[in-house]
This record gives sequence, structure tokens and C-alpha cells, in this order.
Amino acid sequence: MTLVMDFERARYNMVEQQIRTWDVLDHRVLDVLHELHREEFVNQEHKGMAYADVELPIGFGQRMFKPVIEGRILQALSLQGAEDILEIGTGSGFFTACLAALGGVVHSIEIVPELAAQALARLQAQMPHKTTVEVADVLSDGFQPLRQFDVIVAGAAFTNLPDWKSWLKPGGRLFAVRGQSPVMEAVLLHANGHVESLFETDLVYMQGAEPIKKFVL
Repeated sequence: MTLVMDFERARYNMVEQQIRTWDVLDHRVLDVLHELHREEFVNQEHKGMAYADVELPIGFGQRMFKPVIEGRILQALSLQGAEDILEIGTGSGFFTACLAALGGVVHSIEIVPELAAQALARLQAQMPHKTTVEVADVLSDGFQPLRQFDVIVAGAAFTNLPDWKSWLKPGGRLFAVRGQSPVMEAVLLHANGHVESLFETDLVYMQGAEPIKKFVL
């Protein structure tokens, strides 16, 4: 019982002291981040840090978003409850659950089979009818989704944004992070080509989207 109460207090503090103070004021976003149990999506050894203001490692060189980043992305997407969403990079599955809670159906793609399996098990326990997980490499030659989406969210950074506008429905939007570490730009790319700058951050690169290493004598 003590541990449960500690998680409840930590969840409340995360929302009120971290996320809200970073200008995330959308009450629907704050409610979802308060209701979803983040500790159920982290590895056992990190459960005590589930609500800390850090990127938690999830294995295979991947990390979860900081809670404040999750809040800012969800607020920027302005989900209304019926969107068809494509997530690139399932990771732990927690952000997938957030997208499903705020939007419609989420189809998530993960390159690491082990992470995909872990996330799918967690999501099936939480919201089995709103999420699917596929193992694939979206940056490989020839990959194409089977349909267009209202919203696309990329969970890792790119040196340069891929040309995924054709994957968006008219009026759709794509969240991604681009640039060179340690200063990267989070952007919202609209289907009409308009790019909206959101905030600065620094994320791990998506596999295959890293900067090309320059040979120096």
C-alpha cells in the first residue's frame, strides 16, 4: 500500500511540478498523464524513477521521453479523440498509451523486436482495442504504410526530416525532432508543408537517421 501511495504522490508531483510548469496547460493532457501509470511501462530496476525528470533507459540504446517532453508533444498535437495515429518508435509503449487515450487508434512501429513485444504486452493489458504494434524499419528502402494518417509521431531524432508528407491525410500533422545534438529542434510539420517550431531538445537519433560521420585527417 505504501508503494502505491508513493507512486500516486510521485505522479501528482510530476504533473504539477514538472509538466504544468513547462507551459503544458491543456487539462486533457494533464489528466491523461496523471491517470496513466507510468511505472507499469518502465523496467523493474527503474520503477522508483518512473516520474523523475529524466530520460529512462529501456534497453537497446533507447530511452523514454522525459515527462515534460511527453506533455509538450501531446499539447502541440491537440488530439480530439478520433485521429488515426502512426507512431514511429514504440519504445516502452507509454507514449503510445498516451496517444491512444487522447486520440483514436494508434498503429505503432518499432525496429527492435524485443521492445515491440514488451510494449505490446503492456498495451494489451491497458487498451487492447486502440493500439497495434508492428516490427519494421521505416527508413529502409521500400517501406510504405498501408494507409494515410491524421497524425504521425516520431519518437527519436533525425539529422534531416524524412519526406513523409504523403503519409498524412489532408490537414494532418507530423511531430519530429531534427538537427544536430546537443541542440535539436522539435517541430510540427503540417500536410500543407508549413513547419511549426515548438521547442529545443536533445534526443537519441533514430536508427539510420544519425549524422554522417566526417573523415578527418
